[in-house]
Amino acid sequence: MLDLKTFKSALEQLEEERKIPKEKILEAIEQAMAAAYKKDYGKKGQIIRAKLDLESGKTEFFQVKIVVDESIAILDTPPHPSPKEREEFKSPPSGEVGGGEYSIKESDDERVHFNAEHHMLLEDAKKIKKGVELNDEIIFPLEAKDDYGRIAAQTAKQVIIQKIREAERTSIIDEYGTKEGEIVSGIVQKVERGNVYVDFNRATGILPAEEQIPGEYWERGQRVRTYLYSVEDTPRGINLRLSRTHPKFIEKLFATEAPEIENSVVEIKSVAREAGARSKIAVYSNDEHIDAVGSCVGQKGTRVNTITTELSGEKIDIIPWSADPKQFVSNSLSPAKVVAIEIDEKEHKATVEVGNDQLSLAIGKGGQNVRLAAKLTGWRIDIKGDGKEVATADGEKVEVVEEKK
Repeated sequence: MLDLKTFKSALEQLEEERKIPKEKILEAIEQAMAAAYKKDYGKKGQIIRAKLDLESGKTEFFQVKIVVDESIAILDTPPHPSPKEREEFKSPPSGEVGGGEYSIKESDDERVHFNAEHHMLLEDAKKIKKGVELNDEIIFPLEAKDDYGRIAAQTAKQVIIQKIREAERTSIIDEYGTKEGEIVSGIVQKVERGNVYVDFNRATGILPAEEQIPGEYWERGQRVRTYLYSVEDTPRGINLRLSRTHPKFIEKLFATEAPEIENSVVEIKSVAREAGARSKIAVYSNDEHIDAVGSCVGQKGTRVNTITTELSGEKIDIIPWSADPKQFVSNSLSPAKVVAIEIDEKEHKATVEVGNDQLSLAIGKGGQNVRLAAKLTGWRIDIKGDGKEVATADGEKVEVVEEKK
């Protein structure tokens, strides 16, 4: 006899721990019981369903038949070929189905073969249920059975496990699918071949080596914050793709630190990032009374310092965005001060002139500053000092034309 109290408690526990609705689990159990019933007592072609009453603990079984007519089902098909068919198809031409003593050609008829255990003719169904239509279901109660055999019980167990796994996968996709494009926090499960596997209780995420900030080292048991950029449903399970180098990671970190960004009063217009070294973000305020840069920096730099610490010391330049290309490009080269700037709309190129004492700041170590400025603005930037071209940046590389002494 089913212990209803224990059974209900188990359903609630699965729902709480694995986030699987108890209705889904109950459905899986009913399908398993129907499969077990059919294994021991059913006939070929039968559709068996079970209904478990959680109040009484009783299980009812039903046979389902689909309503058909001659447009859907082939009503009379000889089980074996006639002597004439045997002779006609004794030696089938190459490419046709069959061989041996006789062969039957493939049919273009898409109708199903009528099975009395699976189908019911429309004219007979109308005698049982008024208003019945083709493809409707006619349900017949079956005698309840409790003495399932070992094989039937094993079948039921496999069905339950399979259905619970499917329900859990759906639940995980529903939960983490809504978190795609957000920051998620988990515990380092293991580090293998440079890849970090992160445990989220019900799912495991992977932080590939190329998505990690250079110089970071992770150990098992550490808590890690990452950007969830993709949720993949694969035959081997749910894959959560994580990153700490993604430009959006900085955007989301600022959103958690600055309510003005979270509330869309301040916008991050663009991000240029060289993970672990330096980043530039362009910000704009939709409220003239709120300073976009100040909102991101925070009082005494608390907000930006918190993010810099999270990113293992990565420096962050916060640039005021402008719709004016000249102003925007000029701002992007901060901390260097620009003397003059010319814009070539056709070539999408900006030629910038700075003083000799600002050249090293404008170009940056290894060309990093001008390279990030080009990525941030989307403009090719040429830097000149004393009227002579020094460096050209297209966002990917910096070419030094003439180095000033």
